[in-house]
Amino acid sequence: MEEPQPLVFIYADESCLGNQYKDRARPGGAAGLLEYWHPRKGWVRRDYWTSEPDTTNNRMAIRSATIPLAALKQASRVVFTSDSRYLVDGMTQWVHGWSARGWKRKDGEIENLELWKALMPVAGRHEVQWRWVKGHAGHPQNEYANYLATRSASRQDQSGGLVDSRFDDWIREEQEKERYLSFFALPPDEFEFKPSRRPPAR
Repeated sequence: MEEPQPLVFIYADESCLGNQYKDRARPGGAAGLLEYWHPRKGWVRRDYWTSEPDTTNNRMAIRSATIPLAALKQASRVVFTSDSRYLVDGMTQWVHGWSARGWKRKDGEIENLELWKALMPVAGRHEVQWRWVKGHAGHPQNEYANYLATRSASRQDQSGGLVDSRFDDWIREEQEKERYLSFFALPPDEFEFKPSRRPPAR
């Protein structure tokens, strides 16, 4: 019997500082938390983040997915959670129509076309379940991803790939402030994986 592909959970977010301004640079960040369950070690977690000096939330949302999916060393089952409707709807709905029409829209050019095209092959290596979660609604991993994204936008720095996560320290500090008290890091034993429709290869 064939072994199932590794099950990986990714929680991503993006930030763009100064969206209200039109006459100045708007620094942005994209970041996230990647985690998987190891039978002996428990949850193994990695962080990642990147930044751009003048960008948009939509650009950074796409980059928040490209970085971790490209970093996975083998084909995996991935549960990707983001509060970006732009990203989740794009990957579950729009890219299929765009590809079928030769990467054209009926009503104009496709925003961030090159970034979408860069995401396609790395997402296509995996079976991905794209999930949307409401932002700033108390979802611990999403709030942590937001913390990383906002920090990278402010600092304008990069993680250089996946790095050891500080999520455990962060959640402990938050719970000391009586936040996220219902969060428990249980194994995903009862999780039912339902991949979304695969995106076109390019």
